[in-house]
Parts: sequence; C-alpha cells; structure tokens
Amino acid sequence: MAEDLTKAEAPVAPVAPEAPAASVVPAQPSGQPHRARFLLIYAALGAILVAAIVGVVLFASHSISPGPRWSAWKPSGGGLGAATQIADHVSSAYHLPSGEQLVDVIAKAPSVSPASTVTIPIHYLAVRGTKGRADSIYTVSSSDSVMYSLCGLGASCSIAKGKASVERGRLVRREIFELALYTFKYVGSVKNVIAFMPPTPGASPKYVVYLRKDDLKAQLKQPLATTLAPKAPLPRTIASREVRSIDSVTEPRVYSFTLSQAQQGDAILVLAPIPA
Repeated sequence: MAEDLTKAEAPVAPVAPEAPAASVVPAQPSGQPHRARFLLIYAALGAILVAAIVGVVLFASHSISPGPRWSAWKPSGGGLGAATQIADHVSSAYHLPSGEQLVDVIAKAPSVSPASTVTIPIHYLAVRGTKGRADSIYTVSSSDSVMYSLCGLGASCSIAKGKASVERGRLVRREIFELALYTFKYVGSVKNVIAFMPPTPGASPKYVVYLRKDDLKAQLKQPLATTLAPKAPLPRTIASREVRSIDSVTEPRVYSFTLSQAQQGDAILVLAPIPA
C-alpha cells in the first residue's frame, strides 16, 4: 500500500485533438455563359462607338466641304464698293464680234444728276399698273438698291460700233441678268437692281430693267454656271437654253422710264411696262 503511495503515477498520454473535418467547397459553375454575355455587351458598345465616330467624321466633312461654290469669282467687301467690283468684272467679259467691249458699266446709288454739279437721290420707284391693276410704289435707297448704267461710249451712251439687233439687245440683257445675280448673291443688303440699257444710235436712253431679289431666288440657290455659261457669248452665239432663261427673267421686267418729282422735292423714277 505504501509502495503504491510512494510510486509516481504513470503519466497519462495526452489525447490528440480530432482533426477538423475537411470543409467541402461547392463546385463553381462554369464562367463561359457570363463571358459570352460580356462579349456581346462589349461588341454592342463598340458598334455604337464606331457609328458615333463615323457620324462625327461625316458631319465634319460636310461642314468643311458644304458643296460647290456659287461662283469662281466674288467681290471683296460690301456695299457700293462691291457693286463697283461686280460692274468691272462682268463688263470686261462681254464683247462685240470686233473684240471691243460691249459696254462699260457704272455702279451708283439710286440718283439722278440734272446738272453736272447736282445729284438728287431717288427715294421712290413707281411701276405703272397694267390691265386695270393699281400702280406700285417702292421706296429705294443707297442701302438696299444699286443702279447700273450700261454705256456703249457712243452718243447718249449708245453702242458706237456695229449694228443694233435683237441678238445684241439680248446680250445686253444677259449682262444685266449676270450683274443682278452677282449683286443679290454677294451684296447682302441689296434688294433692288435698276439697270439702264444703252439706247440705239441717234436715240435717247429710255429703257431700264428693274429686278428685285425675289425675282431671282431660284437662280440664287444654284451655282451661277447652272444659269449662265462661265464665258460670255457673242450676240449670235447665245445658247438656246440661255435664250429661254434670259428672256423669261428680263423681258417682263423691261420698262420705259421717266423722272418725276413729288411735292416735297423727292425724285421719283416712273416705270411703264412695254406693251407686248
């Protein structure tokens, strides 16, 4: 018994803790369906981006190159200075069969000069009515109207060389047509062009072509070369297409003219239609 008390008790071997059970990780589903969905979204976004870039490029190219120019030449500046440039440019292109210039063209504000030292501005233009229609009165000024005088440098501004003819008269009207087109296109404030035609030799000036901007709105929307060939023809070589265009625009707007004066002293240019 004492032996039992004096003997050390045998150590008890420690019990190793149980290893935790291995955790089970559930299997992940394959990522292929998600990847395909993302690829479709990226492809759609890419297509939208490409379309946007193409749209920007097309818009920019249209803005840089909006279309063909209206004319190969244009005046600089504005007002009467630009009208004078137009007169010089257009008149230098028209010639007689002899090679001489058809007429000189003088651009000025609407006015008359009864004496060499006096200039009276024209403030009103009266167009007499026909077939029971009332007269029409228009106000004109240096800000919205240009007056062109076509002078052949003969007596009373007649064309000194050659023989007067229907073809030559049409060529003069073609020149007025071209003057008006350039003026309405490039001199922004101008709404009226009054062009005095040269008389036949031995006569006094009596005819004027009066054109308003609205009369030529169709021609102003298309390049000048569509209406008139770039090279001015001779009297007998005007193309038939141009003959129709010139006559339809200018013939109804040729008037005989006289000058009158209102009670207040204002000068009035009176236009009377030419009988058919």
